[in-house]
Formats: sequence, structure tokens, C-alpha cells
Amino acid sequence: MTPSACDKSAFSTMEVCGSLTVSLREFGCEQSLLSRPDGSASFVQGDTSVMAGVYGPAEVKVSKEIYDRATLEVLVQPKVGLPSVRERSQEQCVRETCEASLLLTLHPRSSLTLILQVLHDDGSLLSCCLNAACMALMDAGLPMSCLFCGVTCAISTDGQIITDPTAAQEKESRALMTFAIDSAKHSVLMSSTKGSFSVHEVSGLMTGKKECAPFQTNKTVNAKPKRPDVTNRLH
Repeated sequence: MTPSACDKSAFSTMEVCGSLTVSLREFGCEQSLLSRPDGSASFVQGDTSVMAGVYGPAEVKVSKEIYDRATLEVLVQPKVGLPSVRERSQEQCVRETCEASLLLTLHPRSSLTLILQVLHDDGSLLSCCLNAACMALMDAGLPMSCLFCGVTCAISTDGQIITDPTAAQEKESRALMTFAIDSAKHSVLMSSTKGSFSVHEVSGLMTGKKECAPFQTNKTVNAKPKRPDVTNRLH
């Protein structure tokens, strides 16, 4: 097990543009935790934790084959029970983000599978899934145009902006937003919003989104040799 260099102290705080106070829970990740996937990683944000496994490029079914790029499938597995509408929505958000950063045209007529296992959910789950996905894609050595990270913000009933909210803070908030941030251009690859909010509040979040990122890098990730033990699924 090789710990990633993105561990951080609990509840670090910074000031963004003099108006938005950013407070992040303790976070960290480890890569290459599993032997069967091509790449794997766990990511922890406070008490929220997700395990990710990447398989491929591998042979794809003819019905799912795309002639000019790889097919990407994302599966989110809840801690208990079967996937619901919530997990399907999270899968779409993660898939759109990964498709925007991966160089899928380098592997036409093949398949990539990303499995995200929720270990514990104490808020900011979608951003934790995004961060775990990025770390697993890096570990798999898949070619990417940029890295990305997930940032979740909540807006309380009195208008206070809370970064990396807990489950209790999410429940009491009137709006919840998650962004996937491009590490190269610091642009938004994906956004997911819930609740009511004003244009001014969104503008404030967009100003501070980069500072909320758990990790930032401008390097392009190059492929590494494929490992042989990749035929089995993540359990």
C-alpha cells in the first residue's frame, strides 16, 4: 500500500477573496490497495470514505462497442442495499467527469469499468467519489488530459456557505452544490446542484472553488504498463 501525498490536517481554514471562509475536513487517500483491478484507491473526507477500482482497457461487447473510443461504465455501490436513483445520478456525474478528462480515443473498441464502493457516508459523498475515481484512474495509468477533483458546498438557511459539509449540515442546508474541477485550466468539468440559490451565491462559490480543491496538479498523466491480474471484478 502506497499512501498518496495528499493527506491534510483536520479542518484547515483559509480565506478566499476576503468573503468566503473555506474549511475542509481531514482528508487522505491510498492507492494500489487492491490486486485484482488495474488501478485502485481509497479516498477519505472526514468520516466519508469511498473505495474505487478501475478495470481495463478490456474487450467490450459488440452491442456496447464504439468504433472511435473506449466505452466507460461507472458503477456506484451503496454501503447497504441495492443501488437506487441517487446512485444512478452519481454514476452519471462521475462518468461525465471521467469522459471529459480521459483520452478515450487512444483505446477504441474497448471498455473501461470504474466501480465505486461507498464505505461510509457522512456528507460530501459525490465529491469523495470524484476524488476516489481520479486517484484510481491515476493508479491504473490511464492517459488523461488533466486531473480533476470534487468540491461540495452547502448554503445554509441564513446564507452561509459551508465547504465540505457533513451529512447533518447537508440536511439543514437549503442548497447543495458539487463541482468537478479541471486541474489544468481550473474550469468546471461537471456541476450538480440541489435546492434554491441565487446568482450571487453561485458567483461566490465559483470564485472560491479552486481553493476548496483537496489536491491540485497541472501534470498530464501518462499510461503505465497494464498489470496481468485484472480479469476479476471488485468485490
